[in-house]
Amino acid sequence: MTAMRLIGAVLLVLGLAGLLTGGFSFTKETTQAKLGPLELTVKEKESVNVPQWLSLGAMLIGGVVLVMGFRKP
Repeated sequence: MTAMRLIGAVLLVLGLAGLLTGGFSFTKETTQAKLGPLELTVKEKESVNVPQWLSLGAMLIGGVVLVMGFRKP
């Protein structure tokens, strides 16, 4: 039953983090041109928005799974 508790806690934390931050960003490095030994690279900042309904759903499912992990059969 500890696996259910762990999954529930992870979903709850991820949902809360998504709700508080609203998304995340990362840097992507791409090669634009290669001219012999010279190489031109560009760093682009990409951002991903996490919808609120997805965060709330993850929190709800995480809470249910967490409670089900504490129940005794």
